[in-house]
Amino acid sequence: MRKPTQRMMRVNEAVREVLSSAVASRLKDPRIGFVTITGVEVTSDLRHAKVYYSVLGSRFEKEETLNALRASGGFLRAEINRELNLKRSPELEFAYDESIDAGMRINMMIRAQERALGIDADVDELPDDEGSIDPTQR
Repeated sequence: MRKPTQRMMRVNEAVREVLSSAVASRLKDPRIGFVTITGVEVTSDLRHAKVYYSVLGSRFEKEETLNALRASGGFLRAEINRELNLKRSPELEFAYDESIDAGMRINMMIRAQERALGIDADVDELPDDEGSIDPTQR
């Protein structure tokens, strides 16, 4: 896959912003919970867009959110057209972004390992630098 051009990166971000705003404030479907549009990849001919989203909840809630997003596709395309005035309004394909889930799993594993080792890690606490060399004293 080719690296997107600067123009396409701007289009991707603009479409993501429009979709994020529309999902958060204008969609009234009760199946849509706490959804985050994490990314968009629009094809260079503007005919198709892959929309990556994340949602907190159970497997059932994630499936219901996907169904609601698909059902709202026409409305969301109209919002893109209204806001961005692109030559074409892309056909939307929704794909679940598993990176948030993966990050949460990694974080849970780290916390479990810290507990197993008896480490009380706090983000606000930094390790003591007594043994480090001060770069100004070289």
